[in-house]
Amino acid sequence: MINVTQSSMPPMEEYFDEIRDIWDSHWLTNMGVKHKTLQKELCRYLGVEKIDLLTNGHMALELSLQALHLPRGGEVLTTPFTFASTTHAIVRNGLEPVFVDVNPVDFTMDVSKIEPLITEKTCAIMPVHVYGNICDIEAIEAIAKKHNLKVIYDAAHTFGVRYKGQGIGTFGDVSCFSFHATKVFNSIEGGAACFRDDEFGLELYRLKNFGIRGPEVVDGVGANAKMNEFCAAMGLCNLRHVDEEIAKRKKVVERYNERLSGVKGLQLNPVQKDVTPNYAYYPVIFDETDFGASRDDVFAALGAQDIVARKYFYPLTNTFDCFHGKYDAGKTPVALTISHRVLTLPLYADLPLSDVDRICDIILNCKG
Repeated sequence: MINVTQSSMPPMEEYFDEIRDIWDSHWLTNMGVKHKTLQKELCRYLGVEKIDLLTNGHMALELSLQALHLPRGGEVLTTPFTFASTTHAIVRNGLEPVFVDVNPVDFTMDVSKIEPLITEKTCAIMPVHVYGNICDIEAIEAIAKKHNLKVIYDAAHTFGVRYKGQGIGTFGDVSCFSFHATKVFNSIEGGAACFRDDEFGLELYRLKNFGIRGPEVVDGVGANAKMNEFCAAMGLCNLRHVDEEIAKRKKVVERYNERLSGVKGLQLNPVQKDVTPNYAYYPVIFDETDFGASRDDVFAALGAQDIVARKYFYPLTNTFDCFHGKYDAGKTPVALTISHRVLTLPLYADLPLSDVDRICDIILNCKG
């Protein structure tokens, strides 16, 4: 079987060496040495001022929203073309998601659609960097400043991406990353929030650690979202190899592009100006009329050969059963159309180019 992704892992001996001293210290969690070291190394690698580590990317989003003290019932502009976590983090904070359509080129929030949706209840914008593609950062910043709105980036797909030489985690009031096993960089499970404001950092820390400020002071109500030492150790190991992993992913993407570029009915991921990419995903948009086969036809053909592609993102979050009847996906028509046409192909560092060719052969054989 060729899976849609495969987790990057360091040599086994390297990980064993990294965790060996945990048996000496018996310090397994609660911001130990590994946790603190990973924080420092990630600040350096990502080029951010401050960072806090959490159990996963979802808790980074959910607790960051809480730490900003947004008014309950306030509206957060976001996109439905994303993973469930983005929308659920908003709803679980007692906030109301207002869905902005995406642009058809890079699948990020269509900035021309933002201002018409701003009301007196709007308190924040939560844009999503998609497939490693970054949002129109300058436009979003200008709109947020004009309307006095907070900006929380869901940066789960953009670890290591830089814009005009600047780490993507430096933008917005906070940028949240996922270090899930399927991501370009993983700590098995994990996540992080990048920020500049010290007060926000203190509030986020308290929220992830039961509201604890000190050994005898608990001055807030918090959750438990601390990254453990074993996950931090995996993060330290993988961080040493991440540039090499991205370089390998680039070769896979280049082979896909060689085989699929220029094929009528296929829309491939764009190359964004001034962006240093991370080659996180390989989405293809299928136009059934021009290609002669639908996304679902290709998905089935690959599956018949034990090749797992992913309809990512389908369904849109504003069509989830848990929100039945609440939102109108017809108000985000571009996102809706793309969700029915997109297929992300297998992509990971160790995917043999011969397998890429096999995948492309199957796709091209579907062409009518």
